Amino acid sequence: MVNYQDLGFKCGLEIHQQLEGKKLFCNCPTMNSSKHPDKKVERFLRASAGETGEVDVAAQYEMEKRKKFIYESSSEDTCLVEFDEEPPHEVNHDALQTVLVIGKLLNCNIEDEIHFMRKIVVDGSNTSAFQRTALIGRNGFIKTSKGNVKIASLCLEEEAAKKIEETKEFTKYRLDRLGIPLLEIATSADIQDPEHAKEAAGVIGMILRSVSHVKRGLGTIRQDVNISIKGGARIEIKGFQDLRSIPKVIEYEIERQVKLLGEKKKTDNEVRKAEADFTTSFLRPLPGAARMYPETDVASIEIKREMLASLEIPLLLTESVEDIEQKYGIRKDLAQLLATSGKIELFIQIVEKNKNVKPAFVCETLLSASKEIKRKFSVEIDNLTNKEYLEIFSYLNDGKISKEIIYDVLVDYAKGEFTLQKYAKDSDEDIEKEVKTIIYQHKGAAPGMLMGKIMEKFRGKIDGKKAMELVKKYG
Repeated sequence: MVNYQDLGFKCGLEIHQQLEGKKLFCNCPTMNSSKHPDKKVERFLRASAGETGEVDVAAQYEMEKRKKFIYESSSEDTCLVEFDEEPPHEVNHDALQTVLVIGKLLNCNIEDEIHFMRKIVVDGSNTSAFQRTALIGRNGFIKTSKGNVKIASLCLEEEAAKKIEETKEFTKYRLDRLGIPLLEIATSADIQDPEHAKEAAGVIGMILRSVSHVKRGLGTIRQDVNISIKGGARIEIKGFQDLRSIPKVIEYEIERQVKLLGEKKKTDNEVRKAEADFTTSFLRPLPGAARMYPETDVASIEIKREMLASLEIPLLLTESVEDIEQKYGIRKDLAQLLATSGKIELFIQIVEKNKNVKPAFVCETLLSASKEIKRKFSVEIDNLTNKEYLEIFSYLNDGKISKEIIYDVLVDYAKGEFTLQKYAKDSDEDIEKEVKTIIYQHKGAAPGMLMGKIMEKFRGKIDGKKAMELVKKYG
């Protein structure tokens, strides 16, 4: 068993989380348009010296590739700001307020004045060749099973563009992601071992999911891990697929470094990519302080005590679980799954507006529908909006549909094919007449078989309780 303390193991996390709403320096939505691009620009970028008077080693490395960068976008979610053809607008105050709330939940000391800096980036992921970033808070902490892990810094910055194609001659980017408000949470090197890294990342993720206006879903949160051992170099690992892979990637990286030291090979500070088999591969040299210089187009922002005092600090998801259990009679395991799914707010809206629908049914539907529908119908329903979910459960609440066909309704909504007429219930008289016919045709059949025949016939136009009553009456 590896003794990480004897190895001089040092480890810290960098968590990057996108926010909902508008972009950081313009009014474009953070929607990630799937429309065909209607704008295109081509550029070459070069690195310049930072305020230290030196060119950053990572920027120099990218510039020496001499690549052309192609930028495409849809007018739905980009403007001249993303193309660096117009100065940044006033900072998004909703994003600023969200990051201040998160800073308080992370127990950070909030800065008295916010100053944006320019961070040189010449890999093409920013059209301007720099990323705007501001320090929001420092010296916070989170609680873990192995003691507190300090939060060294909390920053608010611009998300980079999304790479969609790369060759030796050019790299193509889509600009819908560029400029989305992005939080960067950096811990100190307090993490004691690979499993502790996973736990700390999970705690930070739970805190982020406790806050509204935080994006959810694939690609909206990323975890980077910084690690080193005695005598080795500092390595930043990017590209983790999920939290479960963190321990194994760290273990493999430590094995790699131990082997290099044993062979007396030189190790350099560098950025590496986490691969699918848990190994890492070289990306670029590790950036340094030379890439930072002050932003001149964005005014500083004073953070007053009154502003901090007015913030509404939400319950953490771990605290919300107990509330949901007690108030709605949900099993603890389901309440915990609901908390981690990011659907607590939707659940509460549905059950509060639809008193005739059991909270347990709402909870189970929100948790299982997406996976089950994809398996049974090969249909994705993840893009359904909260408004659509509320409409569907209102029909159930009003007796216009039955719970037995909730998946069918979700599928029709996802396909854009839903009509209430399709699910309109027959009259009680007509239903009873049809049920009598089915029972007569299958005389002597077990009640379970009769129920199956009836439910198949009516496809949600009769609920299970009513069907069983008729089976008992005429069977």
